[in-house]
Amino acid sequence: MMLSGALLLFAAAGLIACTVFLALVVVAARRHRNRLHDAPSAETAFPAVTLLKPVYGLEPNLENNLRSFFSQNYPDFEIIFGARDLNDPALGIVRQLHLEYPHVKTRIVTSGVPDRPNAKICSLERMCACASTPYLVMSDSDVQVDNTYLRDVVRPLLNPKVGLVTCLYRGVPTGGAWSALEAMGMSVEMTSGGIVADMLEGMRFALGPTMAVRRDALEKAGGIAMLADYCAADYVLGKRVFEAGYEVVLSKHVIDHIVIGRTLKASIAHQARWMKSTRFSRPAGHIGAGLTYAMPSGILGLIAALMAHRPILGLSLLAGAWINRVILAMTSGWFVVHDPRSLKYCWLYPIRDLTGFCCGCASFVGNTVLWRGGERYRLVKDGKMVRVGGPPAKPPSSGPVTIDDLA
Repeated sequence: MMLSGALLLFAAAGLIACTVFLALVVVAARRHRNRLHDAPSAETAFPAVTLLKPVYGLEPNLENNLRSFFSQNYPDFEIIFGARDLNDPALGIVRQLHLEYPHVKTRIVTSGVPDRPNAKICSLERMCACASTPYLVMSDSDVQVDNTYLRDVVRPLLNPKVGLVTCLYRGVPTGGAWSALEAMGMSVEMTSGGIVADMLEGMRFALGPTMAVRRDALEKAGGIAMLADYCAADYVLGKRVFEAGYEVVLSKHVIDHIVIGRTLKASIAHQARWMKSTRFSRPAGHIGAGLTYAMPSGILGLIAALMAHRPILGLSLLAGAWINRVILAMTSGWFVVHDPRSLKYCWLYPIRDLTGFCCGCASFVGNTVLWRGGERYRLVKDGKMVRVGGPPAKPPSSGPVTIDDLA
């Protein structure tokens, strides 16, 4: 009885903690929506902008993803694509889209074999050096946007106090149950954490799928090259820009984040890498995030209540946890980022909550992550990476080339 009583108290404490978090999410969601409605809608004289787009191989929905950036309703912008070499198959799609949108200034920068752990940042460093404007919008290849995207992320940067703009995102599955669950996690978990952090202390980090920054703020924060040793480079960049005295703003634009992994193995690998990087870059926040999961407490409460021969209490605790997660899915996933799946399948989100908790626990096992391309890295203090293995490196390719060189 003593054991079951202790477990019941532990489960109740967990449910109270995640209910407090849910209350914060509800308040933050209303605040976020109100701020969007209060945003000025007047037309602005927009400056020229450079879109920086690293690519690496073919991935689901790549053509549509890239097309959404070519079709921006923006007066003056260029797109610079970064790849390790000219043989990257993604560049074939880039060439096709350039023919479809010949008015969009398009260039390609080849970075060769990365000489620092974060290959994406090594590529971005080359691209930044070739950019012809002081407004830089860094965006991943696995995202899709509306044609107002550039207007929405650049407008806050016109305020000299703002140094960086980032975006919430909703997950888009590409097939299979595991892809769908991971997509719901993107829509709900990332949104919940982002809007609550913004409400409690303001944005002090960035979200990797989009980071729009002015060159002066980037240089004052230490430059893009200083990120090349970090796994969670987005978090570090937002933190450094904030510490440099600038505001970090959460844009009203919500982007679609395409889930690449369709299998259990691929989904777990992606989540494990992200959670391990969080564990090393912000350990206190990573541990605290464990208190926001409801289903583990509900299941623990059910087990403890059954041990105490109180099945009704156990089922009530489990049902409370389930309802808690359903409300969270509807609030963050649907009300904030307008993900229809988070409304239609909100009753399934508790399953994602449980798998997310398991991935979080697994993140404390080991300190290595596997990067795209097969490189393996060891995470050390502050989230820095040290390469420990992978496929043999290829010879580096040449420097910047233009799209015409590929014709």
